[in-house]
Parts: sequence; structure tokens; C-alpha cells
Amino acid sequence: MVEFTEIASGLAFPEGPIAMEDGSVLVVEIAAERLTRIAIDGRHQHIARLPGGPNGAAIGPDGACYVCNNGGSFHYTEVDGLLFPGPTPPTHRGGSIDRVDLATGKAEAIYTHCGDIRLCGPNDIVFDRYGGFWFTDHGATADHHRRRIVTGVFYAQSDGSSIIEVIFPLDAPNGIGLSPDGGTLYVAETFTGRLWAFEVAGPGRINPAPTLWPPHGGRLVAAPGGLTLFDSLGVDGDGHVNVATLLNGGITCAAPDGSSVEHIATGDPLTTNICFGGADLRTAYLTLSGTGRIVSMQWPRPGLKLNY
Repeated sequence: MVEFTEIASGLAFPEGPIAMEDGSVLVVEIAAERLTRIAIDGRHQHIARLPGGPNGAAIGPDGACYVCNNGGSFHYTEVDGLLFPGPTPPTHRGGSIDRVDLATGKAEAIYTHCGDIRLCGPNDIVFDRYGGFWFTDHGATADHHRRRIVTGVFYAQSDGSSIIEVIFPLDAPNGIGLSPDGGTLYVAETFTGRLWAFEVAGPGRINPAPTLWPPHGGRLVAAPGGLTLFDSLGVDGDGHVNVATLLNGGITCAAPDGSSVEHIATGDPLTTNICFGGADLRTAYLTLSGTGRIVSMQWPRPGLKLNY
């Protein structure tokens, strides 16, 4: 029986958790359009207002917080005490990558386009050892929800100087993470419930698998099936890929070669993300977005220390 400890409640669809060295946890509140710090004593400190839809977040090499902003690509509805993200509202015009100075709360958009490609719904982000970052664009619905905008994975520099599209197409890419050695990039697709792996050839480069299908050149790691939709993810120190799971609410833990897949239930059908903290990185922080909570648990393996 897994025991969870509640860290915070009353949050407006929390996501993008970051365990800080001082013991606090940063989260975005997507439905409230802000970046929030949860102190050790549970107090909420609102750091920055981020209009649109702040989603995945990560600390960059300069100590700033980089946020995937989906631009408000979800309409939220409360059902039986749970907050659900719904279809894209007509006010949505695209998303951005935002940089937040944690000391001042100043926020600025550093990317809204990749060349002629308008970023649609940036979702999750991970920095590599070289100081650049990979991020997913989850896409959005269009034409009165009869069409979905096809998107992929991008790589960018934190100073705003360079952005490229690396992987295309993917079906609503969401969670993204790197293996402990940085040689494998993992991407989770939401609606297919599939976890893909890509061999990293260098900063912003991948080696496509030598297959005709899928067209994006990934290797399938896991596809549990059933009512399993994938959200964001965190890789632990043993290389297991731990994907927050919707509907079948919890964390789906996949070995890097897909040889084993386990599921940890949380009781919240909108479990959206996981990160690791504590002195030994064995404390896992989970965002239970439907109920607006952050909980922690002892993880069976050590977490992975991030690059920044």
C-alpha cells in the first residue's frame, strides 16, 4: 500500500513541479495562469503571472525558470469536484516558451515561433547537459474541434538565439525526459498512451531508428492500453521512465527497454507530473491536478539529478 503525504492543496490545476534545494516546490497553476512556490510549511507564494496556460517548467543554466506556455489551449470544467481540461477555446492563438526571473517575478516570452512555425501548445521541457532544452508541443483542436493540429518536439537555446523542430509528426506529444547518460530522449503521447524513445546524436539532433514506421523514427518503449492517457514524465536514477497517467490515474513506470511496466495508483484521474527531491532524491512529488493537490511519496529507486 503506497502512502502519500499531502504537500499542498487548493491549487488551480497544478503541473510542472520542480523540487528546489531549499525544500520548497515550484509548480505552475495552469487554470490560474501563474507560477507558485510551495514553502516547506505549505504556504503558497505567487511568483509570476503567466497569462495563457503555463504548463511544464524547468530550471535553466542561468537559474531562471523556463515555462512551456500552452497559450490557454484548454477550457476547464469542474465535474464532481474534479477540474477537467476540455477543448481548446476560440480565444487560443498559440503558445510560447517563457522565462521567469525567480528573484523579481519578471516574465518574458523568449520563443513564440520556430521559423515560420507558430508554437501551438508547448507542454513539457527538459534541459540537457549543454544548456539547451528539448520541449514538446502538445498541439490543440481547431475547426470547432473537428481537427487536431499536428505537432512535434523542438530544441532551443535558453538565451533565445536558436530554435529548431527536431521530431515530427507526433500525436499530442506531452511528457519529455532524458536518460541518465543523456543519450536517449523519451516522449509520451497523450491520446495514444504510447511512450517513445529517440537516440540522441548531439544537442538538438537524433538518430532516427532504421524503420519505415513510425515516420518520426522513434522506438516504442511502452503502450499499456486500456483507459491510459499519458501526461508528463520524470526519469529516475535507474533509468526508469515514470509517466503521469490520466483516467487510469497514477504513475506508469516503464523500464528503459520496456521489459517491465508497473502502475502506481494515486486516486486522482488527472495525475499529471512527477519530480524527485530530498537529500537522497528518493522523495517523489506528484501533481494531482484534478483535486488541486501536490503529494509526496517515498520512491523505490533514487531519483535522477537534473542538469540544472
